[in-house]
Amino acid sequence: MTDPMASANLNATAALAGPKSAAGPWRLCVAPMMDWTDRHCRFFHRLLAPSARLYTEMLHAQAVLHGQREQLLGFDGREHPLALQLGGSEPSLLAAAARIGVDRGYDEINLNCGCPSDRVQAGRFGACLMREPALVGDCVAAMRAAVAVPVTVKCRIGVDQQDPYADLHRFVATVRAAGCSVFIVHARKAWLSGLSPKENRDVPPLNYARVFSLRQEFPDLTLVLNGGLDRVDSVRAALTEVDGVMLGRAAYHDPWLLAELQQVLFGAGSPDRRNSALLGMREYIERHLAAGGQLAQVTRHVLGLHQGRPGA
Repeated sequence: MTDPMASANLNATAALAGPKSAAGPWRLCVAPMMDWTDRHCRFFHRLLAPSARLYTEMLHAQAVLHGQREQLLGFDGREHPLALQLGGSEPSLLAAAARIGVDRGYDEINLNCGCPSDRVQAGRFGACLMREPALVGDCVAAMRAAVAVPVTVKCRIGVDQQDPYADLHRFVATVRAAGCSVFIVHARKAWLSGLSPKENRDVPPLNYARVFSLRQEFPDLTLVLNGGLDRVDSVRAALTEVDGVMLGRAAYHDPWLLAELQQVLFGAGSPDRRNSALLGMREYIERHLAAGGQLAQVTRHVLGLHQGRPGA
């Protein structure tokens, strides 16, 4: 649920600030979400928002190197622009995984520095990497040397007792020096002990102002705001301060929000084409079934399309 104070701050900022520059590649993004943003979900989201940038679920570099690549990395060509999110902390392995991703056709490689789960911490990747900006810089530099597509970072504003000003500034400055120019920032701290991953998505308060201040500190960067954005007005307000927004659970549970944002931000799409979106899935589902897939693997992602409407 959106923090009421954060929403009030967004609206006040929108009233005072002028519009941002023309839409860039990261203006509207759909977050990587484990067990949710698989290839079927992404295809559905692409029908609703042709201009959105889509992200895979996080894949560990070792899985990319040694796993079933078609199963892990396969996607429909209509999903572009599409980013591969990697987890890991070994520069050479991440570089090798990034090369594989680009060879498979991905448009961006994103490094996860925001996931707070115990399993991720045990593997020394995800949000705990915010304590090691130099290592993240080495990972980014290795991947940038290996691929020609953008290498980006998704992070929090800090972890545990970190100072969200000094420590976040140090993290961004260090990783920027390694060549990263796009940061997707979840505007909450991650508490690596005491809170579950679910609680880490809701309990730590949103701090949009901290993300907005990065614009003054690093005017050359592309900054994307993530966290608590669940309405058209909150997205439009955020875009007066940053270059892009990333929606997560709101886009999944109420996917029609993506279609509304497509129309508002890019001037494309019809006011109400929900059933058209469902019909657009028919050929995709038929091909999936013909290849031996199960119907529920696709249809579980469309259940929120009529959320809140009579007869849903």
